[in-house]
Amino acid sequence: MEGVSFTKYLIEPDEVTTIEGLEEKVEELAQGRPVQYVLGTAEFCGLKFRVREGVLIPRPETEELVVWAEKCAEQFSHPRILDLCTGSGCIAITLANHIADSSVVGIDLSEEALVIAQENNDLIGTKVEFIKADVLADVPQLSGRLFDIIVSNPPYIPLSERADMRCNVTDYEPAMALFVEDDNPLKFYRAIAAKAKNHLTKNGFLLFEIHENLALDTADMLREEGFIGIEIKKDFLEKPRMICCQLKRE
Repeated sequence: MEGVSFTKYLIEPDEVTTIEGLEEKVEELAQGRPVQYVLGTAEFCGLKFRVREGVLIPRPETEELVVWAEKCAEQFSHPRILDLCTGSGCIAITLANHIADSSVVGIDLSEEALVIAQENNDLIGTKVEFIKADVLADVPQLSGRLFDIIVSNPPYIPLSERADMRCNVTDYEPAMALFVEDDNPLKFYRAIAAKAKNHLTKNGFLLFEIHENLALDTADMLREEGFIGIEIKKDFLEKPRMICCQLKRE
């Protein structure tokens, strides 16, 4: 548990140590509350983020998306990065922390998520600009702004899959950050692709985390929207979970 030194057990193995709130935390875990929410923190790309109900818990596959975005950013001396559906800010803040001379903007509709994202911004010491806005609508705060990297891990799980998911996800993590209607599972991707047409620099990259069963559909949509160089990558479980592309310029 946090706040308890492992070294103390080595030096004084017979001493009885009281961990404040341990029984309550064990009960929360027994009820299915995710351990990250119980502890209030989650590790992501070597950084520690605050998490609680109101934001998704950062996943390992999203770390791979960040690594890919970092690789793309190497082509720019002062990369300008936009993270849409930022949640806890784990993508935006990690990129700001890892990429020197970058400027990063994160956008989310949830006020609760943005409060947590700003806490993480302050905790890690980055200077990400967070904006409250709906990515499915116009975002006037982005008017006239261009970005070298646009990245997003938007909601993409069809509602019909909810019944098959673990209760520690469906009962605790925010539904608005997870689920989309079955008849329009790519609605966030379409909206973000449309925005990217106006906000990507000439050689900029658009990257998404994607549903493994919708990888080809996502690629087809991006192709229809005028994107080229479309590449799908598999995650550590060999599932197609990431996609990267660039906008075709005349």
